[in-house]
Amino acid sequence: MAGHSDLSETGDSATGDAQLEQVLSIGNDLFDYLSKFADGFIRPWNLYQIGITIGLFALAHLLRAVLGPRIRAWMAARENWPKWRIRILVVINQRLRAIFFVALIWLTIFVMREVTWNSRSYLLGIIGTLAFAWLAVVFATRLIKSPFLRKLVRYGAWTYVSLRILGMLEPAETLLDSAGFTVGDMRFSLLLLVQSLVILGVLVSLARFFTATTAKRVRTNPDISPSMQVLIIKGLQIAIYGAAFYFGVKAIGIDLTGLAVLSGAIGVGLGFGLQKVVSNLVSGVIILLDKSIKPGDVISLGETFGWINALGARYVSVVTRDGKEYLIPNEDLITGQVVNWSHSNDFVRLDIHFGTSYTDNPHDVRRIAIAAAQGVDRVLTTRPTVCHIVGFGDSSVDYILRFWITDPTGGLTNIRGNVFLALWDAFTENNISIPFPQREVKLLNEAKTDQG
Repeated sequence: MAGHSDLSETGDSATGDAQLEQVLSIGNDLFDYLSKFADGFIRPWNLYQIGITIGLFALAHLLRAVLGPRIRAWMAARENWPKWRIRILVVINQRLRAIFFVALIWLTIFVMREVTWNSRSYLLGIIGTLAFAWLAVVFATRLIKSPFLRKLVRYGAWTYVSLRILGMLEPAETLLDSAGFTVGDMRFSLLLLVQSLVILGVLVSLARFFTATTAKRVRTNPDISPSMQVLIIKGLQIAIYGAAFYFGVKAIGIDLTGLAVLSGAIGVGLGFGLQKVVSNLVSGVIILLDKSIKPGDVISLGETFGWINALGARYVSVVTRDGKEYLIPNEDLITGQVVNWSHSNDFVRLDIHFGTSYTDNPHDVRRIAIAAAQGVDRVLTTRPTVCHIVGFGDSSVDYILRFWITDPTGGLTNIRGNVFLALWDAFTENNISIPFPQREVKLLNEAKTDQG
């Protein structure tokens, strides 16, 4: 056993020494490259190219200061242009100095190559190429909405392009790959980490752009119902993001066989631990498929009354008249009793109870109440408003008034209040009284005194 341990330690030591020697060799190569670059950098024709670059940058800064306000004023006058054109103009306006600098430096390079040797503008060509690469990367990464992800992809892509232009890409890749470790057939290194961040960042950004564009088109399609719009958008998001993750992992070089086994084991564990979450997800799919609830519907669930604002994967957003937003789990909408005021149509019938004095003619009361209700805005005149006697109370004849509306999203309490107010005005105008309970109280001591 001791012999095996010594052989293992010897093998590990040899591997570590080999990796150290490789890193040192790469470091020496980079140092030699930078030394040669520095030696050539201090030559006179390189120094004046640096001076030209500084002058061109100052001129670009001056042009932006002079032309920037005029360009912004011209942009402000483009009121009828589409939003995407305005966004492009805004991005261009933000990068005016870089655009002027790239245009000036390449114009200078073209002139110098026509009148002198190419070596006299070699450094300017490198600087111009790097500046143009930075500008192209900046415009390309504007599609990424996440600030962190945008910066990560922007600087990663520009570093890659810069190393490639300077001829230092292969040594840099070797250096990053040397800092890592191997697990089975898979090697993990800094190079793999950088590649995975950049590739996954680009793919996720493209997936987000395509899903946002597709979702906008689906939402503006009048032939697709709101519930099917949500279902299509959710399905596209899952498919596109899943494809982006799959191709990103494949591009990095990770074997998905072991990942599939691991994800299966994790899925079983999550299935037991997250039953409620899975139940809400499945309930959300059922709601979208059977179209029982859709955005814009007015529902009542327990004490909650409002309209559907959005259908989520786990919950439904319900906004009430007082501005509160309730996030109701999808499972509660499947298993509980829900009143959908606008499921098959928008017609809603409302009931109002009131009472009048026994001295008032019930026929007149019914006629006046119906006329008063039909004179209120939002009350339908195409559907009959009815008024019935429902009982003889202790101090009043009790009635029920029934009327119809088609806009429950406008509120129910306010329309009931308006009808009550119309009844009050109509009864006051026609001398119809609304009785209220009255009690006569006698004191016992006063009663005995009266008898004596």
